[in-house]
Amino acid sequence: MDKNMLLMEKLKEYDTPSVTNVIATYPGDKELCLGLYNPWTCNWYTDQSIKCMYPELGRTVGYAVTVVYELPDPNFQRLSLGDVLCAIEASPKPCVLVMKQNIPDEIKRKNGLSGGNMTTAFQTLGCVGCISDGPSRDIDEIRPMKFQYMLTGVTAGHGSFGVAAVNVPVSVGGMDVTVGEIIHMDENGAVKFPADKLEIVVEMLDKLSEHEKKKQADIRACKTAKEIIQVMSGGGYVKK
Repeated sequence: MDKNMLLMEKLKEYDTPSVTNVIATYPGDKELCLGLYNPWTCNWYTDQSIKCMYPELGRTVGYAVTVVYELPDPNFQRLSLGDVLCAIEASPKPCVLVMKQNIPDEIKRKNGLSGGNMTTAFQTLGCVGCISDGPSRDIDEIRPMKFQYMLTGVTAGHGSFGVAAVNVPVSVGGMDVTVGEIIHMDENGAVKFPADKLEIVVEMLDKLSEHEKKKQADIRACKTAKEIIQVMSGGGYVKK
């Protein structure tokens, strides 16, 4: 297993909120936060519209592959599912497919875009999960495949749709994604960051974990609100 694969596995030891903490949540903390984005004005993690379908799977990590789906356009029929599969095959592994549904809301709400057959194809080529700003279907069929889905919901059917673009920047559920970025997701949501930051993100997560273990131990040792406030403000617990 190469170094990046080992780092990806290490990244799965931490939950998504911890990853957001070291990426950008506390930009004033230069010891434990990289400050890669302005936490409020940049779109670097998913909003509450996106729900984790299989929280029991724990953390899922992969390189982003993107696709934009639309209603059939008779003037553009160059792309198909085959192009999506080729993009997954060409991606570093593991990968996560980010599906933008560029479809009118009244149709998107009932568009069960991806089901058991598509998921089987994705997984066969090394994809481990999918994020979409609309629903999909076959949740019961996909569950034993241990393939993570993060969706706005589920619905039973769909009509015809087409592929508008593959491996272009997309915005899904409040998160802007560029091809090749690393995505970390669990039942809290998903977050992305540049692949060249993988090693430093993992290193900082290790530091954050030790820091938070000590802080929580200090809080448990407190007897009063004043002592807890001291710990929470960074002062540490002073044993009397």
